[in-house]
Amino acid sequence: MKYAILLFSLGLLLSCGEETPEKEEVEVTQTREELIEVKNGIYTEWYPGKKHWKFQGPQDKGGKRHGVWYFNDETGANISMTDYKHGLRNGLSIVKYPNGAIQYTGEYLEDKQVGEWKTYDPSGKVVDIRNYSDMTVTPLDSDKATATSTEPAKSAKQAKK
Repeated sequence: MKYAILLFSLGLLLSCGEETPEKEEVEVTQTREELIEVKNGIYTEWYPGKKHWKFQGPQDKGGKRHGVWYFNDETGANISMTDYKHGLRNGLSIVKYPNGAIQYTGEYLEDKQVGEWKTYDPSGKVVDIRNYSDMTVTPLDSDKATATSTEPAKSAKQAKK
């Protein structure tokens, strides 16, 4: 009985202790201007918190994209790269799935898609080939088309033969 009263008293004493207030989470907001920096002609735009950058690439003297630009996700993984010339997409473009596999590739000329563009599924198989020079779509044999294939892709003209 003595022990029961002692334990009850101890429990009562501990429960009357000072309550510690819960820490409030303070959300730090940053303006877009605070997340952008330009150093030596290289533009970098950061995600909030500045742990990883979102966009990065060189600019011309007029402040337009000029050269290869990269886009990363919030974890810092590269999602895409596109070549620019004085603000217009001009050259190779590669876009990836979150797993790092290529989603599609192709080229631009003065901001317009040109030539052959390939689209892949997340496992790397080619699922679509479009030729923007002659506006055709090449039918694919899904069992043989993969992103790692060493065979050259057939154009729509070759596929008709």
